[in-house]
Amino acid sequence: MAKKKKSHARSGSRGSTKASASSTATASKGAAGALFAPETVKPTPATPGGPNRLARKEEARKERERIRRKIARRRMYRRSGQAAIALVVVGGLIFLLTRPKAKLNSEEKGLLAQGTAQTTLSAAGCDAVQTIPPYSPDSADRTHIGAAGFETAPSLSTYPSVPPASGPHNSTPVTGGVYAEPPDIYQTIHSLEHGAAIIWYDPSAPAAELATLQTFFQKTGEHDKVVVAPYSYPDQGDQGVLPAGKLMVMVAWHHMQTCDSLSLPVAYTFVHSYTTGPKSAYKGDAPEPTVPI
Repeated sequence: MAKKKKSHARSGSRGSTKASASSTATASKGAAGALFAPETVKPTPATPGGPNRLARKEEARKERERIRRKIARRRMYRRSGQAAIALVVVGGLIFLLTRPKAKLNSEEKGLLAQGTAQTTLSAAGCDAVQTIPPYSPDSADRTHIGAAGFETAPSLSTYPSVPPASGPHNSTPVTGGVYAEPPDIYQTIHSLEHGAAIIWYDPSAPAAELATLQTFFQKTGEHDKVVVAPYSYPDQGDQGVLPAGKLMVMVAWHHMQTCDSLSLPVAYTFVHSYTTGPKSAYKGDAPEPTVPI
């Protein structure tokens, strides 16, 4: 009986040892798991006035300042461009008014004396120089054809006078000279903008009178800013011919004079007053009188 008790005691001891080992292993495993498990780190919330927020505010301030400087530069460039254009126009007018005038030769003096005489004006059936209003709307008076709203050339019926004295025109002016055929009407308007004068004549005008006119304006120095040409644009209807009974119409920017017959003295007097040639006494108001054609 004593041996049996001892055996039981040993069995209990082994069981106890196993349980203890199992418990120790479990504890060790749990400890290891706790040691190597990934930790979840919660981000620290940004505090008001913290470094991240201050940096963002500074970047926003710098961006606003960059945009402000960019707008200021554009405004400065635009104003500088406008001022430069104004200076060019004013400088050109001052030059025209103060430059030394070339002397008229004897022929030119004679034509000018005759052209200002009322007897000459009456004999040729010429009226006084008229002021022609700008194209409507005013904003289109100097528009180049091809711009928004004027993608194609407008009908001559939309212009306030026949022939036109301003308004939408071709981007290239016609050069000065004597023309046997009608030049591009929209190019001639651009020439007017540059301080030129156009002497339009009816194709039915007497050949002898026409030859006198053409011969004079073919001379060197007499056609730099003068166009002599027939006015005949059949596709434009009534606006494509000179007003009834008029054989000669002289046009400058916003100015016009009509005559029943051709007269070189009257034509030269108009040219002398409304072109910016070296011998002229310019009193016109072309927007770009010093620009060549």
